[in-house]
Parts: sequence; C-alpha cells; structure tokens
Amino acid sequence: MNSFVCFALLAGAAIAAQASMNAHLGRLLGNPAHATVVAFGVGLTALVALLAFTRQPPDLAAARTVPPYLWVAGGLLSSVAIVGFYWLIPRMGIGPMMSAALTGQLLVAMLFSHFGWFDQPVATLTPTRVAGAVTLLLGVLLVNRG
Repeated sequence: MNSFVCFALLAGAAIAAQASMNAHLGRLLGNPAHATVVAFGVGLTALVALLAFTRQPPDLAAARTVPPYLWVAGGLLSSVAIVGFYWLIPRMGIGPMMSAALTGQLLVAMLFSHFGWFDQPVATLTPTRVAGAVTLLLGVLLVNRG
C-alpha cells in the first residue's frame, strides 16, 4: 500500500474520531456550533504555531492572485459541513452519518475530478467508477438500515 493511501486512511480515521468527540462536546455545550468554534479555534492555534515553527511566511504575491471567492467559500462550506456532522452524529450515530457523508464527498469529488474543476487532476468518469459510486450508495443504504 502506498504511503499516500496510508496517510489518507489515518486522516480519515482522525476525521471520524474528532467528529465523534466534537459531536459529544456539542451535546455537552448544548449547541454543535459552539463545538465547531472550539474545534476551529484549536485548529487555527495549532496551524499558526506550526507555521511559526516552520518559519514559512505566506507568498503575498501569490495571495494577491487568488480569486476572492476562494478566500471565503471553503471556510463557509467547512463550517456548514462540520456543524451538520456534529448535529447529525448524536441523532444517527457516527457510522451511519460517516457512511453518508463520505459517499457525498466521493460523489462530489468524482464530479470535480471528471471536469478538472479547481485545478484538480482529471479522472474521467468510467463505467467502473460509476459502478463504484453505485456500490457506495448501496453501502449507505445497508449501513443505515440497521
């Protein structure tokens, strides 16, 4: 198994673990948005510390070329998704929620890859890839069936 796949598996495991913990934090605080603020605040602090430690200043010339919507859209979508996860997990359970969320992510990723949107490498939709997506959708139904 290649190291990128191993890292992706670990990152996915971290997402599931943090989602469970932060959904619980949201229940204890009475609002999943509060847990999201805590998670984003801790994450921001950790990333600022990492950047300070590695001493990699931003490339201001490159930053000036970034389209304005890219400064905002990713953060807004992340906030909506994360608050949604933290709200759904106590209601659905982590497994059913993650199966649906990961399938939604993969379907959108396949679309973005097919068209090469946002400078992504192109991976044309093929019958095999479509069959994989259909299999994932069937998996969501099975996982959520109980």
